[in-house]
Amino acid sequence: MIQNLIVDSDLHLLRIQEMNLMEVGPLNWQKACFVPTKADTNVVACRKWLKKYAGGQLDWGTKFNGSLPPTPSREQLMDRYWSHVVNCSSCSGAYKGFNALQISLQVFSVALVAIMAATKQGMLPVAARNTLAVAAISCFVGSKWLAHFIYKNFHFHDYNHAFK
Repeated sequence: MIQNLIVDSDLHLLRIQEMNLMEVGPLNWQKACFVPTKADTNVVACRKWLKKYAGGQLDWGTKFNGSLPPTPSREQLMDRYWSHVVNCSSCSGAYKGFNALQISLQVFSVALVAIMAATKQGMLPVAARNTLAVAAISCFVGSKWLAHFIYKNFHFHDYNHAFK
């Protein structure tokens, strides 16, 4: 789950970097990229190799005309569900399990309210009625929290470097 935050943040930054590289051109990549550390050595070596042997960029044949497609929305760009969850058996299983739990909490909440409504006023002690009400509210709130958790972890979680 924590790795998803890193990957999501990198996707947006990589898209911006991709646009910056297209503006300056593949031979002037140093103007768009700042690579001051030893960890960037492989990037610099790859760029030098591309410049020496491929004119600064890969030959994509007819599949790439040099222009980037329009930038998708952040939600589309960082969509976890279609880019990962449907293809990962672990995440897909967890997703299905959490959705089943969410539905179960909703059904249980409605069932508790129905039980309270169906029973006559004097049939249930006040303590039991209050317990049912608290349980129904807890199940409903739990299902809402779980819905937010599912969306945030399996669909889209916005990441802004300025706030981290």
